Amino acid sequence: MCGICGEIRFDGAAPSAARVETMVNALASRGPDGWGIDVKNHVALGQRRLKIFDLSEHAHQPMVDSELGLTIVHNGAIYNYRELRAELEAMGYRFFSDGDTEVVLKAFHAWGEDFVHRMNGMFAVAISVRETGQVFLARDRLGIKPLYLATVPGGVRFASTLPALVQAGNLDGDINPVALHHYLTFHAVVPPPHTIVRGVEKVPPATIVRIDKRGNRTSRRYWQATFQRSVGDAARDFDEWKEMVMESLRQSVRRRMIADVEVGVLLSGGVDSSLLVGLLAESGMAAQVQTFSVGFESVGDEPGDEFVYSDVIACEFGTTHHRIFVDSQRLLPALPRCIEAMSEPMVSHDAVGFYLLSEEVSRHVKVVQSGQGADEVFGGYHWYPPLMESHDPVADYA
Repeated sequence: MCGICGEIRFDGAAPSAARVETMVNALASRGPDGWGIDVKNHVALGQRRLKIFDLSEHAHQPMVDSELGLTIVHNGAIYNYRELRAELEAMGYRFFSDGDTEVVLKAFHAWGEDFVHRMNGMFAVAISVRETGQVFLARDRLGIKPLYLATVPGGVRFASTLPALVQAGNLDGDINPVALHHYLTFHAVVPPPHTIVRGVEKVPPATIVRIDKRGNRTSRRYWQATFQRSVGDAARDFDEWKEMVMESLRQSVRRRMIADVEVGVLLSGGVDSSLLVGLLAESGMAAQVQTFSVGFESVGDEPGDEFVYSDVIACEFGTTHHRIFVDSQRLLPALPRCIEAMSEPMVSHDAVGFYLLSEEVSRHVKVVQSGQGADEVFGGYHWYPPLMESHDPVADYA
């Protein structure tokens, strides 16, 4: 988790290094390992760094390649960066760092906007082109890494969080009524391009935004998920589907172990996180992994933790396991920090608990895998079966 930001001017005025520094400071929690600002002509870029790939200063950002005339700020992790680097080196490119950011920069130079199709991972990136004065913003296929964009007098600004843009000033701070409607309708979800603040938009997932030095802006979506079943898919039997899903999971877990720092696992003891640990064990990596479980005080007969389950998995696979107990006295004092950490308002009964868990885990590791999102992908929530049985879900809820 890093933070990127920037200001692009179209009115002939120089971008404000002070405003960019304000945004960089607002992003401090996203990148405690370093920061930087680069101001050239009408573009100022800033970044907060969390060191995951190439822990040296060679990978410092903003990263400038004077030979190619490109400057980049990048938040994310490109899991196939080593393969891409080998391909680019075969094309004659030379590298001065060992991380993924320089690979993204040179991939953009080699393949233009189509570089996004070669990226396997999560990213939000801004690239400034010296020769043309253009700035390119791009976001990964699923929108894992956030990117906010605001139109301001004389230019635009972007940042990894909405509060960073707000703190830089000159924004319409009113509530966006369309976003509020979505927020109250879809359990705190505000779909892109809307945000809860009027005047700030999200760059949608799988989108490239091109901004020229006159302020002309074009956007295009470079990928779209498809949900139609092909003839070949319809012919697959259950065992074939099961093996395909397992292989996809194995590949996903392996990719996310690629890092120059230790990677942990959030282990609740449930099906999803236990499967992660099992897949790591299958690959011979579980013994290298630290696992973390969180528990709370019991309420009546209802236990506040699931340590009994996570202990079984940690013992079975030999992980270095940490039980993190959160006393109820810590919850309310942590609430302001939890809210401050949100880019937009979020409704969730476990938000404070998850915040405190993350706070504790960060004392041990910088990167974790978790089972978050599995219920959405595999239909784990209790309301999915009724929806499948309903021919008209809208009518059922009317």
